[in-house]
Amino acid sequence: MYYVFFTGTAGSGKTTMVKEFQGYLLDQDMDVAVINMDPAVEGLPYYPDLDVREYVDATEVMRRYGLGPNSSLIASIDLLLTKASEIKGDLDSVEANYVLVDTPGQVELFAYRETGRYFSSLLVGGNKSVNVFLMDSSLAKEARSYVSLLLLSSSVRFKLGMPQVNVLSKVDLLSRDELDALMRWGEGEEIVDHLGVIDEYSFELVKALLENMEVPPVPVSSNSGEGFDELYAEIQRVVAGGEDFATEENNSRQ
Repeated sequence: MYYVFFTGTAGSGKTTMVKEFQGYLLDQDMDVAVINMDPAVEGLPYYPDLDVREYVDATEVMRRYGLGPNSSLIASIDLLLTKASEIKGDLDSVEANYVLVDTPGQVELFAYRETGRYFSSLLVGGNKSVNVFLMDSSLAKEARSYVSLLLLSSSVRFKLGMPQVNVLSKVDLLSRDELDALMRWGEGEEIVDHLGVIDEYSFELVKALLENMEVPPVPVSSNSGEGFDELYAEIQRVVAGGEDFATEENNSRQ
């Protein structure tokens, strides 16, 4: 079982991508399960195999403790850890080649707080995992925002301690010139020239950030399916050394 987490800022398209990538994998004859990790979501476009709302309801937490929406979500994730044994027991019934995990929009749960890492580890157990971090292309087309998103993705990777693939989401909303520019930035080209006047510290930070990117962000559109082949290939590179799932499964049986 491979666990694939989808994280990113609010509005970056995580839930839609989970739904469409589930369909993509099913079309490849893969067994796919989906976990909803957001206790505050009101509606989902897919049927989750495990739904944290069955254990903790963020709306009820907000009402009971007089919290705001963000605070109630944080408290709800904390409360989920108190139900770890129950959740772990239910997880035993989830069997699939791929388990896609749809996460809350509050990315600080994974960039700064321990509970996001603890709960992710609880779900994964001893299985392989990868985090797909969505960089909203409508934000990333501005150079300083692009760098800021890379910094945020680095923070999430460091905090989770999990291999990561960065993607540019919603690229169907970009013009060809905008997408071409983002692809050049992902290769480390031209972006410094678009940052304007920056001090020495910022220059060295951006330089180190670009030099340490393993691969450029993968451009993906959930609406058109563009980039799903490349995203699948990157996930397989991380969890299986580049082998297709069927190839790896056959090799493990020999």
